[in-house]
Order: sequence, then C-alpha cells, then structure tokens
Amino acid sequence: MTTPQKSPAMSGKKDRFSSAGFILAAIGSSVGLGNMWKFPYITGENGGAAFFLLFIICLFIIGLPVLLAELAIGRAGRGSAATSFVKAGGSKIFGRLGLLQVIAPFLILTFYIIVAGWTLNYAVQSFSGELYSNADFKGQFSSFIGGYMPIVWQALAILITGLVVAKGISGGIEKFNKVLIPGLIILLIGLMIRAVTLPRAGEGVSFFLNPDFSKLGPESALVALGHAFFSLSLGMGILLTYGAYVDKRQSLGSATLAIGAGDLIYAFIAGLIIFPTTASFGIAPDSGPSLVFIALPAAFSAMPFGAFFGGLFFILLAIAALTSCVSLLEVPVSFTMDRWGWSRTKSVIIICILVMLVGLPSAFSFGLAPALSDLGGKNFFDWLDFITSNIMLPIGGLITTLFAGYFWKGAAEAAGLKSGWFKIWLFMLRYVAPILVFLVLLHTTGLIKLD
Repeated sequence: MTTPQKSPAMSGKKDRFSSAGFILAAIGSSVGLGNMWKFPYITGENGGAAFFLLFIICLFIIGLPVLLAELAIGRAGRGSAATSFVKAGGSKIFGRLGLLQVIAPFLILTFYIIVAGWTLNYAVQSFSGELYSNADFKGQFSSFIGGYMPIVWQALAILITGLVVAKGISGGIEKFNKVLIPGLIILLIGLMIRAVTLPRAGEGVSFFLNPDFSKLGPESALVALGHAFFSLSLGMGILLTYGAYVDKRQSLGSATLAIGAGDLIYAFIAGLIIFPTTASFGIAPDSGPSLVFIALPAAFSAMPFGAFFGGLFFILLAIAALTSCVSLLEVPVSFTMDRWGWSRTKSVIIICILVMLVGLPSAFSFGLAPALSDLGGKNFFDWLDFITSNIMLPIGGLITTLFAGYFWKGAAEAAGLKSGWFKIWLFMLRYVAPILVFLVLLHTTGLIKLD
C-alpha cells in the first residue's frame, strides 16, 4: 500500500537541492524586477553611495537574520511554508498564521507574471527592431498593456514557469537556475560594460557612487530597511519552502551570506547599468515600468546596435522575472502536495490555471475593463501589489521572527550556528528585527512618514 504524499520533503528525499543549486535557486528568487527599476531610483534619491552603504547595514541587521530564520524553519520542518512551523515544533496557531505565506506568493504571482510577459514581448520586439519603428514609446506601451496581447504573453510566462516547477527540484528548479543565473551574470556584465562606455556615462557613475550623506535622513533609513527586506524575498514563504529541500550538511549560515552577497552584487551592477544609460541620454531615472518600458527603449533607439542591446536588456529582465516566478509558484505547489497529497504535476496544473484566472482582473485593469482601472486612485493591479507587498509580506516576516525568536526551542540546532553567533542571531530576532519589520509595515502602508 502506498502512503499519500504529505510533504515536499517526503516526496523529495531523493529530490533535494545540491549545495550550489540551492544557493543559485535562492539567489534567483531574490533577483527580480525591483532591483532593476526601483533600487537605482531610491539610491539616487537618497544620496547615492551613502544610501548603498545604509542598505548594506540594513541587509545585515534585518535581511540576513530573517533569511536565516526562514531557511532554518523550512529545513527543520521539512514541510510547506504553512506546515513547517508546526513540524519544526511550533503550536498549531503558527500553522494557521503560516497560511499567509502561501496566499501572499500566490497572489503576487498572479500579477508579477503579467510583467514577466511584458519583458518577453519587449525582448522579441527589440531584437526584431519593431519596438523602434515608432518613437512614441509611451504610446506604444500604453497601447500594448491596454490590449489583449499581454494575456497571450502572460499565458506563455505561466507555461514556462509551470513546466520548470513540474520537473521537480533537482530536475527542474535547480537546472533552470543553473543555466539562467550564470546567463544573467554574463548579461549583467555585458550590459554594464556597454553602459559605462556610453558618452557622458561618467556623470551617471558619479551620481551613483559618490556618497552624499546630506541626503540621508530618517526617511532614507525606512526606505533602506524596506528594500533590504523585500529584495531578499522575505515574508513570502519562498525561503521557508526552499529550506525543506536543503540537505542537513549544508551550512545555512554560509548560504545566507552567499544569498545576501548575490542580492547586493545584482543591485550594484543594476545601478551601473541604469545610471550611466540614463545620464548618457538625459533620462530621469524614475522608478517603475515607465523607466524600463518607456525611457530606456528611447535610449536604446539612439544607441549604436540599440536593438541588440535592448533585446539583451529585456532578456535580462525576463530571466530575473521568471526565476522569481518559479520560486513563487513552488510555494503553493509544495503546500498542496503537503496538505492534500497531490502529485507535483496535478498541483502545478491546477495552480497555474488558478494563477491565470485570478490574474485576469490585473491584466484587464490597464484599459480592457474600465471598472478595474480606477478603484480609489489605483487600478486593480496596483491595489493587489500594495496589499500583498506592503501588508502581507511584513506581517509574514513578523510571524517568522517572533516564532524563531521566542517560541522555537529547536532554533539553535536548526540554524547550525556556533554559540557566539547564535546568541547574536537570537538577539537580533528577539529585539531588533521585529521592531524594524514593524516599522517597515508602518512605512509601506503610509502610517508613518518621516521628512
């Protein structure tokens, strides 16, 4: 008689990450679109290199302690993001609270994968040269996202993501990241070299790397805290889930440092791509889609071999988006396998269909459905982004820090830290990280704002 599958770990005793594969997959989850279009903007706005140093400090005091806690809980529990808390030795209330870290990534995936589809479309349009046949890039972008074609690209992005996750951990997610993350690094370095050799690129490099401590203030600290938290994909169950597939011999402390370093390097190189390019062509480094899908295509159109470099840039974005999508999908997939004993294939098919259906209102909210385009000053897409990113994720992070800091008796053994480092980690989880994560929650929801 065959016992039903009760956890991703049970199904994956032979399907685990290798040491390198785990780190690459975790880096892939943190390497996303935000560092490419948000980090350069907030860095330039808050003192350039001065803010980058502040971001590194915040990464160490909030990002890495919470990251290690998520990995340790996942490996100790060998379950999904919801059940690992209980299986690691926590009370059932943490299992219910952990559901938030399954629901949040599912909802994020429903709109994030839409943007992944945009990047795929723009890569094709750039390589073909069609993107540059009309100089009205703002009009092109508005026309594109307001039509039906994004739904086709959304479906393609879901198909790619689903096929990867359906192949499992070592045969799917690990192989995918082992190919794409090195490719991402090559593209980053190539585009950085192209950017810093553009005319007047030095002005952008100087703007990014010269510290201006006069621009730092309490608001800068809150922005840095928030970005340190979100850039590592904390609070959304990904690292809890990945932790269930990590071998016991893997040093979680070393892995945490490697993942943090990967996130920092990506953010740094992103700045050396965006700032020199925007400075060279007189573009304001605004955050969000307007920079990536409107301003930068204008720059590529005026650049020698711009269609080629533009295509590479959008391939870079597509890789960053799809590696994150794979991580996001694995969270609800592992939960359904864990909770109901579904096969991986069944879980992937059902959840991908739900992602597509639940994502349609977000896709329609850019013009196809006027009723969804203005809901109290935001469209449906933006509201879903706001609720998940600014409310659900910080609450998920708080649950992790409070559990690991106060309620988990097996924390020392699971983290695998030496006595001195464990005491520092526990102090951060008990007295520093919860306060800082709560401040992130208050700041991102607009309840506090410091000038």
